[in-house]
Amino acid sequence: MKYIIALDAGTTSVRAMLYDLKQRKFVHCAQQEVGQNFPHPGWVEQDADEIYYKSVYVLNSCITLAGAENVAGIGIANQRETVVFWDRRTGDPVCPAIVWQCRRTSEFCSRIPEEMRRLIRERTGLQTDAYFSASKIRWGLDHVPAAARLCREGNLCVGTVDSFLIWKLTEEHAFVTDHTNASRTMLFNIHTLKWDADLLSYFGIREDILPEVRPCTARMGEFLHSGVRIPVAGVAGDQQAALFGQACLARGDGKITYGTGLFLLFNTGRSCAASGHGLISTVGYSLGKKVVYALEGSVFNAGSCVQWLRDEMGFLKTSAESEAIARSVPDTGGVCFVPAFTGLGAPYWDGEARGLLCGLTRGTGRAHIVRAVLESIAYAARDLADCMQRDSGISLNGIRCDGGASANDFLMQFQADVLGVTIDRPEERESTALGAALLCAISLGLCEEGDVSAFRTSARIFRPGEGQAAAFRGYEAYRKAVSRALLHGETD
Repeated sequence: MKYIIALDAGTTSVRAMLYDLKQRKFVHCAQQEVGQNFPHPGWVEQDADEIYYKSVYVLNSCITLAGAENVAGIGIANQRETVVFWDRRTGDPVCPAIVWQCRRTSEFCSRIPEEMRRLIRERTGLQTDAYFSASKIRWGLDHVPAAARLCREGNLCVGTVDSFLIWKLTEEHAFVTDHTNASRTMLFNIHTLKWDADLLSYFGIREDILPEVRPCTARMGEFLHSGVRIPVAGVAGDQQAALFGQACLARGDGKITYGTGLFLLFNTGRSCAASGHGLISTVGYSLGKKVVYALEGSVFNAGSCVQWLRDEMGFLKTSAESEAIARSVPDTGGVCFVPAFTGLGAPYWDGEARGLLCGLTRGTGRAHIVRAVLESIAYAARDLADCMQRDSGISLNGIRCDGGASANDFLMQFQADVLGVTIDRPEERESTALGAALLCAISLGLCEEGDVSAFRTSARIFRPGEGQAAAFRGYEAYRKAVSRALLHGETD
């Protein structure tokens, strides 16, 4: 059996990617879009059954092409924090899935006292926020009568998307999750690797409605296809799967995913580093009994800023044009942009901050603004990297990049200059799917952790160059601009 299928259940689509272990490459991809619903301002929901049925569709596409007898296993990567409620007896969802982006529980979270916030931080590594799963679960128990009734009867299952898919896909209806997804719930103690009794008690959530937590490389169950039992093994949340797929296996290795926002994960090894700058401490991945931790930071707006230039400002016909336009001027001409359309995250944590464009003169042109927007993405990543190094006491070895904007050579070179480390862009950009495939392969004994780096090939490495001094000066100007964008008018 030479194939592994990586099922990547994202927020806007589900994809199954057929990975050839011998050739070390993806040979087929099947994809289906998944809808989102916005029933009230700030609410985001999805149909969990739609996610499941479209997952089966794309899986069948890959299995039919390869032949079930040639598929060694199925690994899963998934959108994190999204919560599904379903009937233990039938597997049917009892309400729409509450998506990670949903803010319906913001007010509830704002009322959580400081003492409990500290406990949440110490035990889970997370900020107290509606982003994570705990308050979503509490909301469902309070506002969905069917969920409350099933809970009283002992027939309710609540889990993240991976848990729901594994339950539905496996013949034995395995009710499980992995360490990385559990670590995003605000209920899981990342030090003991168990559901935390004190946090469960505070949120009023019974442990028996939650899945069993296993390592990322655990075998979760079997998917029956045409009489062939295919192991489901190797599971991780999407950002952690990308960390593993990028072979960030050593302390100090980091990866940046450039999407609508920007995610930076930083490997801190076997020790869990606490952050004093509002970063998240999380499980990076687990291989059997070996647990590797990471610090995570996110920038709310990255690729969305380029989309803004294209769609609202009309400065670009395509996002790819931004590279040539930015290169057409030697610098920004003093223009500075702060990417705060929806507030600023770490290390500022000001949800009321808004985007700022400053330093305009009569000579400012389209190219200066485009360049300033691209530079701001790199500066925001520098904010995160600086905090991670201070919090952990570990130096950044380098950054491995993926996501749409990683194709922009100007941005990648500028990122190397402003961080002062190499930026390594891989040949295979599907890092999330590759991480799921490799976790599956390790689970099945088809490779070992030491082999992972061999599955990743660098396409291009960007090294800090002659633009480094100018990038450092630009970063200082960016920090001053951030001070103007902040509600309180000061940076950390």
